[in-house]
Amino acid sequence: MSPTSGSVAFKAACPDCRARFELDAGALRLAIGGSRRSTFYSFTCPECGAAVRKPAGERIVELLTGGGVRTLRSV
Repeated sequence: MSPTSGSVAFKAACPDCRARFELDAGALRLAIGGSRRSTFYSFTCPECGAAVRKPAGERIVELLTGGGVRTLRSV
């Protein structure tokens, strides 16, 4: 995570095309479920358009919520 003109940018990578890039909070979604398997973040790769979903542990959840990423909580 690095500051970019007052906003937060998150470093990410696409497992499909292997591109590396930075995304702002609006480009990410965080889903917090009742288990580790149902807690993840997702985004669309700006290079190849792939829908990417990655697991989110406690630290990732903390960073994303602190950076303003929209969060969906499920039971």
